[in-house]
Parts: sequence; structure tokens; C-alpha cells
Amino acid sequence: MKAFLILEDGTVFEGTSIGSQKEVISEIVFNTSMTGYLEVMTDPSYAGQAVVMTYPLIGNYGITPDAESKRPWVDGYIVRELSRMPSNFRCEGTIQDFLKENDIPGIAGIDTRALTKILRDKGTMNGMITTDEQYELEKVLPRLKEYQTGNVVDKVTCDEKSVLNGKGKKVALLDLGAKKNIADSLHDRECEVTIYPAHTTAEEILAAKPDGIMLSNGPGDPKECQAIIEEIRKLYESDVPIFAICLGHQLMALATGADTYKLKYGHRGGNHPVKDLETGRVYISSQNHGYAVDDKALDENIAVPAFVNVNDGTNEGLKYIGKNIFTVQFHPEACPGPQDSSYLFDRFITMMGGNQ
Repeated sequence: MKAFLILEDGTVFEGTSIGSQKEVISEIVFNTSMTGYLEVMTDPSYAGQAVVMTYPLIGNYGITPDAESKRPWVDGYIVRELSRMPSNFRCEGTIQDFLKENDIPGIAGIDTRALTKILRDKGTMNGMITTDEQYELEKVLPRLKEYQTGNVVDKVTCDEKSVLNGKGKKVALLDLGAKKNIADSLHDRECEVTIYPAHTTAEEILAAKPDGIMLSNGPGDPKECQAIIEEIRKLYESDVPIFAICLGHQLMALATGADTYKLKYGHRGGNHPVKDLETGRVYISSQNHGYAVDDKALDENIAVPAFVNVNDGTNEGLKYIGKNIFTVQFHPEACPGPQDSSYLFDRFITMMGGNQ
């Protein structure tokens, strides 16, 4: 069946429908990872977005037991060529069936290189995936311009508190849309991890007397999370060590008086170089974000840049003055992506006093 991707600038791509045949409007973003497509689809940070994979062949190892959450969160999936016959000893099914089972529409057979160039030149924009061959462009475009992602953290956070038992340090993980591997990375280091819903009060978290607090990744515009920012401000004022990733990094910055802004087309993929400003060492990182912390809005008495993106100079991490707090924009837990910066979890353990 034919399918169409319609962008808000009026560009139309024609391809083949994969997955669900429902119509969807979403923000269109691209990811440059060569592998790890299942982790991408199940990353809660993609809620409210349809993902274009820039690598031309996707799905050759099928669906494997590598999901980052209990379900996929992408609104739609866009590829150049979809493997028809996946082959891998861990394969449990095909992407086509996975998309259908989860009612996610997709489109294959389009020029994803041309699409990505449009998004890089004009910036991230909204789009529609549809199988309706009778679509009317003049009616679709106003709908695309009106679409807003809104506050999607409420959509992806857990419903109730849960615990991963461990014999080491006790970590409170605020689930803003957390990837599974964040909790796993802490648990692998023998931490007892208590996962809290996003709107848990600071008082409840601090009452449990955690050795450290982790603020997770998550989707959307950080400025949509005003109530959560207020609670994070209270956590900042405590003396508990804090490590924050991605959205958590942005929310901590906002909670302490800094600012964030939307990037032209974001950073999404497993090949982004970041420089540690203290050591000068460069790490290849996994990233997935459309917003960044504004370095120019920092109060140097509160926080200073700790990492910088080597490609475009944007902020990739902060060190907080007089506090046991550090935050990063990239994903040290990777999945998908390189594990160059997984040492940051060890730094967090040391900050908490090490596992006794």
C-alpha cells in the first residue's frame, strides 16, 4: 500500500506503508545510528516524535530483547529500506510486525538522505504519515502548523514507585521518561534503585534518605515541566548528591536560574563527540535531544560548563559549584551507542561515598 509523508513546508514523499495504516501527525526528527533501532523505538524521549533513520538499511537483525521500556514510544517510523528477512540468533520477529502490534504507522522506500537534508537546512518540522491517496495539501498544512508536542513527560513516566534491590548505595531515580539501562547501570554497580514517578514531591524523595538522586532523560520541551522544576529546586537545595542526564540536566539548569533553547534539528544518534573540559579528553556519545542549556545564561557562582559538543559548541554538561551535583546532556548508559562515558556512573558512586 502506498504511504505519504507530508512536511509542513509542503514537501511530499511517497513510499510504502509499513506497520499500522492509521494517520499520524508528529514532529519529524532524524537519528544517525547504524544499529540499535529497537532501543530507539522504545526510548521514551521520542514520545511525540516520528523518527527518520538515516542509515539506509534497517531491520536486518529483527526485533531482539533489547527494549529500553515496556513499549515503543515513537509516533511513526521512517526508513529507506526495510529488511524483509531478518537473520540473527536473538531475533524474535520483524520490525513490520512489531509496528503493527503496537499500532505505529511507518513509511519505507523514500529518500531519507533528501529528507534529512531538508530537516538540517530548514530545521525540525512537523509532518503527517498517511495512506490516504486523496489527501488535500491545503487542508493538511494548517493542521501540521498547529501541532504541538506539549507536555509528554506525564505520558511516559511510571505510574507508581518500584524498587530494584541491591546491597550498595540507595539511589532515588526520578523517572522523567527513563531508559531502562539507567536503572540497570546503577543496579550493575550494586545500588538499590527506587524509581519514582515524575511528579513525586521532593519531600517524599528526601524522606527516604537516599544516598544519591538520579534525574533521568525524557521527552519534550523542558520548560513545559514547571511543577517538576519546582521540586528539583528543592532537591538542589538539599545536600544529597545528584547526577542528571538529558532532560534531567536541562531541568536542573532551569531550576537554578539558567535557560534552555530549541536546537535547529537536535542531536540524535550514537556518534556525537563531547569534550570533557577538565581533562581535555573527547568521548563519543549517544544522544537524543532537541533542546540545550544556554551557556550564556549560566551564573558562574552556581554552575560552570563541564562538557562541550565538539561539532557545534553547545553545552553537554554542568558542574555545580559547592554542590555534589553534576549533569550531562548525553547518555552515559548508551544503548544504542558507545559506552565511552559509562565511567560517569562510577563517578556518581564515588560522589555518594562508594559502595560499602
